[in-house]
Amino acid sequence: EAQLVESGGGLVQPWGSLRLSCAPSGFTVNDYDIGWFRQAPGKEREGVLCFRSRNGITNCADSVKGRFSISGDSVKNTVYLQMNSLKPEDSAVYYCAAITGFDLRRTGPPASRYDIAYWGKGTLVTVSS
Repeated sequence: EAQLVESGGGLVQPWGSLRLSCAPSGFTVNDYDIGWFRQAPGKEREGVLCFRSRNGITNCADSVKGRFSISGDSVKNTVYLQMNSLKPEDSAVYYCAAITGFDLRRTGPPASRYDIAYWGKGTLVTVSS
């Protein structure tokens, strides 16, 4: 069964760093655009934080650009989210997803603008001293 598995979350102090991993099974990171999303307690799931296209093009949202970056390893079939200079407000469950579409005109929560083939179950990141 095709799935995505996130790992790497945990407790980190403010200004610290974490690297999250997203490992597909049943497909490769070159079959879909892979995006990272997050959902903080009591909040809607945010729109994409960073994504890697099927052909390896990467980008991150302005809200995290300069602190977060995304990369892919085709050999390991893994997409990574490197998070630096973490802040308490970065605390959230982080999800990766295989993206099949996007419509910026779509109303509702930001994450609902994306068509998703597969969601991971998430990995919890807690930024606290």
